[in-house]
Amino acid sequence: METTATIRGEIVRYLQNHRMTINQFARISGINSGTLSNILNGNRPMSMHQLDRITEGMGLEEGHFYELYITESIFHTTPDWRRLGPFLERCAELDKLDCLHKAARMTMENINYAPMLFDMAETLFNEEKREAAALLYECVAECEKFQYSERLALCQYRLFVIGLGENQEENLQKAVYFEPYIDRLDDMYQLDAYVKLINVNISLQRWDKIEALGKRMGHKAKIHYQQNRNIFGAYEYPKKPFIFYILYSYLIQASSHQERGDYDNAFYYVSLYENPDWINKPSEEESLIMEQFKEWAEANRYMYGLMSGQPDALNRYVDYVDSREDEIFLALCNIMIAANRYQLHIDHILDRYKEHLVFKERQNQLGKVNDQVTINRYTRLLAELGIYYLNAKQYDRGLSYILDSLEYSIRIKSDNGMLRCMGIFEQFRQYASEEIQKRYNEFIRDVQKLSVYAWSPLV
Repeated sequence: METTATIRGEIVRYLQNHRMTINQFARISGINSGTLSNILNGNRPMSMHQLDRITEGMGLEEGHFYELYITESIFHTTPDWRRLGPFLERCAELDKLDCLHKAARMTMENINYAPMLFDMAETLFNEEKREAAALLYECVAECEKFQYSERLALCQYRLFVIGLGENQEENLQKAVYFEPYIDRLDDMYQLDAYVKLINVNISLQRWDKIEALGKRMGHKAKIHYQQNRNIFGAYEYPKKPFIFYILYSYLIQASSHQERGDYDNAFYYVSLYENPDWINKPSEEESLIMEQFKEWAEANRYMYGLMSGQPDALNRYVDYVDSREDEIFLALCNIMIAANRYQLHIDHILDRYKEHLVFKERQNQLGKVNDQVTINRYTRLLAELGIYYLNAKQYDRGLSYILDSLEYSIRIKSDNGMLRCMGIFEQFRQYASEEIQKRYNEFIRDVQKLSVYAWSPLV
């Protein structure tokens, strides 16, 4: 029998060291003695189930032999999906991602494995095993990079979704890389992909790109609404009725005009999603969506009025959101910007809603608010609070908020946020206490570490 550094050799050595017969170990491992004998003599391949039973029988950690299994059963043989598939599943289950990646890449010369790798990636994605799924999507995408297939586009979409996080630099890179694939996605995925791409760009404040994506999404949604309205619900995607994407495209375009100070066009687009009388016989879900957009339209009318300097808009805006818990955080973000723009006194509002001045996940009637959008809004809110209190000559309080915003800006790697906070701090540095200056200097060191050209001053 073999005694080299192989799985079979390790099993033989175990039997010898423990003075154990094949029959005895067969009873411990639950594997038929004849089968075990054939495995040890190299007369039959070892299945994943058998490998796990043997590993358990030897009292070793799950997956102990997986590196050797890759070499013996995958690399030195023609990959067999009956062995490779269960192996990849177990690697994902045990979070042995190095083994999963190594084994999957060994199949890449044979494009026939791409559909099976993709199907497994989809299963893992739906089971929330996102890291494992991403490794398989990457392999499939590399296999099919010259195929221009819908499967390639869907792999890139999944990788885009999986890769999104707090880091704005990385989110921008992923958004730019994914965008060329969006129109190659199957129609059923495109609308939700547009929403995710738009939300990332909102968190990055790329308003020209947001407006262009919103128009494209709205155009496609209108075509689907006219042709396919009755099939909604028959498939997993899109996640919402077609009218959502049409109305959302109007809301996005209104926001784009508002950000540029073009309030006439902003109000025009508000009117388009406020009363969509072209929707015939709305379903219950469509009615809920219409009601939510109608509420957003009313809130945004007050907000646009506030931003454009209309008298009494502040009180009407506050009265409106007061009974709408989900809208208060966003309203506070807008109110702070307007307060600093027009030197409004809003201490009473901040005191009234102080429990909303914290970072947490946000919800509305249609679901969870995008994480990237929420954290970017909160970072800006902290900066505006700092400006507000600095203008009121409450320097310690104001600079503390500026440093809180700087901390979040560093966390999400927002260049705009970091520059804004650093500029404001330097303007008011003379009023900073020793403790605040110490905290600021610590953050500056963190900013330096983020730089591609990280440096340390010579002493």
